[in-house]
Amino acid sequence: MTLVEGTRCWGMTQCRGHLLWFVALASVPGCAQDLAPRAYIITPIHTNAVTMAYSFSTGNLIFDGAVPITDATAKLNVPVFSLFHTLSFFGRSANFSASLPYGVGNFRGTVADAETHAYRSGMLDSSFRLSVNLKGGPVMGQRDFVKWRQKILVGMSLKVVAPTGQYDSAKLINYGANRWAFKPEVGLSRRWGHWVVDAYGAGWFFTANHDFFSPDPASPRNTRTESPVFAFEGHMSYDVKPRLWASFDGNFWVGGRTSVNGVENPNTTQRNSRVGATVSVPVSLHHALKLSYNRGAYIRYGGNYATLSVAWQYSWQGRPN
Repeated sequence: MTLVEGTRCWGMTQCRGHLLWFVALASVPGCAQDLAPRAYIITPIHTNAVTMAYSFSTGNLIFDGAVPITDATAKLNVPVFSLFHTLSFFGRSANFSASLPYGVGNFRGTVADAETHAYRSGMLDSSFRLSVNLKGGPVMGQRDFVKWRQKILVGMSLKVVAPTGQYDSAKLINYGANRWAFKPEVGLSRRWGHWVVDAYGAGWFFTANHDFFSPDPASPRNTRTESPVFAFEGHMSYDVKPRLWASFDGNFWVGGRTSVNGVENPNTTQRNSRVGATVSVPVSLHHALKLSYNRGAYIRYGGNYATLSVAWQYSWQGRPN
């Protein structure tokens, strides 16, 4: 089924199938599109947090000649449950987080004057992240942390996306990617009074999906691969008062050319960027709300959509029981 990645469609049924797969590929928020301000700012050891987030994305899909599709749109609802814990890593401040998302999406598009649409609901791939401070953030308890003042922080992290999402090789649209993804990243955070500037550089690396779309169980399995994606991210934020802050966010990523059974489709190379803003508001000692909005600034291939997110967080100090 190498034609799935090709630039031509052979018949109405195949065209509709290609549309569904490309819509799913381009509309579900991708790995490199993260916008996460203050990802390397440290907190006291044994800080814990539970977060419930909800995001809504809507917009157009751009295929840059990869397939003859017009008027393609997507609407996606994604609730996410996350856990966070800080710890000591050889005397340096570190933290670990795990996230489990669920997706509900509607996709539409027109090919050969025929409108095609699809609905999907199911688990997305889970993700896990370990971050370690390299400079400026030794392990501190609550008392020492109150007296500490941030200057320059340098850290590194590894994010792993596991193939735990909904996947069926007989279907073109799947919320799971049926592959592993790894994101090593280096981040810098610098504070000047109330202002904080963050900058991150990362690479995404993917294993192959050896069970790519194959509706006929008797036919040979197809293998889909994706080249690395390199991502750069920046944030400028301002503290109004402790735990109340706002930031301006932006990123850029490039790469991700896909192949099916060794046949590349150069039109699938991504070269995109997004901009947005985030506000964090304390509600009480343990509760906080975070609101964010972002949209495509330059999209060569993929989803040119706007995303609105709201998150509630409950945090506390102490070792998990």
